[in-house]
Amino acid sequence: MSVDIDFYELLEVERTADEATLKSAYRKLAMKYHPDKNPGCKDSEARFKAINEAYDCLKDPQKRAAYDRFGKDAFRNGAAGGGGGGFGGGDFADIGDIFETIFGQGFGGGQGRQRGPARGADLRYDMEISLDDAFHGKSVDIAVEVAVACGPCGGTGAKPGTHAKRCGTCSGHGKVRAQQGFFMVERTCPACHGAGEVIADPCDACHGQGRVDKKKTLTVTIPKGVDEGTRIRLSGEGEAGARGAPAGDLYIFLHVKRHSVFSREGTTLFAEVPISFTTAALGGTVKVPGLDRVEHEFRIPAGIQSGKQLRMRGAGMPVLNGRGMGDLVIELAVETPTRLTAKQRELLEAFRETETGEECPQSRGFFDKLKDMWDDLTD
Repeated sequence: MSVDIDFYELLEVERTADEATLKSAYRKLAMKYHPDKNPGCKDSEARFKAINEAYDCLKDPQKRAAYDRFGKDAFRNGAAGGGGGGFGGGDFADIGDIFETIFGQGFGGGQGRQRGPARGADLRYDMEISLDDAFHGKSVDIAVEVAVACGPCGGTGAKPGTHAKRCGTCSGHGKVRAQQGFFMVERTCPACHGAGEVIADPCDACHGQGRVDKKKTLTVTIPKGVDEGTRIRLSGEGEAGARGAPAGDLYIFLHVKRHSVFSREGTTLFAEVPISFTTAALGGTVKVPGLDRVEHEFRIPAGIQSGKQLRMRGAGMPVLNGRGMGDLVIELAVETPTRLTAKQRELLEAFRETETGEECPQSRGFFDKLKDMWDDLTD
């Protein structure tokens, strides 16, 4: 049989066949042409090998994409151990370049691109603030110790007056390649560690690293309306990159301390406010100072119960990076007096003597239910 027969024809499937169809076709043909079922038949043995070769290629999405585009030429150069130009004109150095052309540079990386020194690491700083700070915003200075670019060498890592030289191992590419069977494998250069350059005469101050540890003071601006876990990014204030590479970023993570009066959900502030039982019975007003330094007056309707919530629009937290304010919500807790004067006790006794049960319908309803339940049990 011809060695150039199309893989899809060998497996007797369409070029659009999915993975399941390919697998089913392969199993059927492999069983049909297996040498054990056709002892001594050279044609069956050759077709069996060809079927295996075709399925091995088409079951791999990357190999299949290369085959669909370039046919068997996509594999001849790599399979030959790296010799020859392939494609008749040396358009691709190896199978890695073929995949890179198909899938883009993100697949394996071309040897022509220099990796260069790595960007500096990002750093984290945890800051605790009060709820009042979160409401009004503030600026605060922080001290951080971080790797910065070395002054004497300007971050290059080379002694002043000298410079880094191109790495002879990788020719400045930062990566080296080695043939491993069918594939060409690419690794970080062991001599320059991917930088593409080596420093023969390192800087005395930073010992060739291009950076030194230093404590510096930064001003952090906390905007109004921040919440627990809000993250503030200071671009370029992280760790300096090696040998002049860009610095990373510094991230400030905010933690809001518990307030003695207010709690918070988003832009809504909550507070539990105690009121006297006479205010609850007769109605009245209560004034609540907010974080905005304003006394907010709430009207208490007569007969209000514990747990009832009242809302004041626009008296809550500011909207972060926006306009407007949230709400202030108070939850009322009716307080029973524990210290009564003789006069107050006398007045309360007189009130109790006039009670009919209609004054507190919830209490009366509860005991009526208990009475009905008891009557049912005793009938």
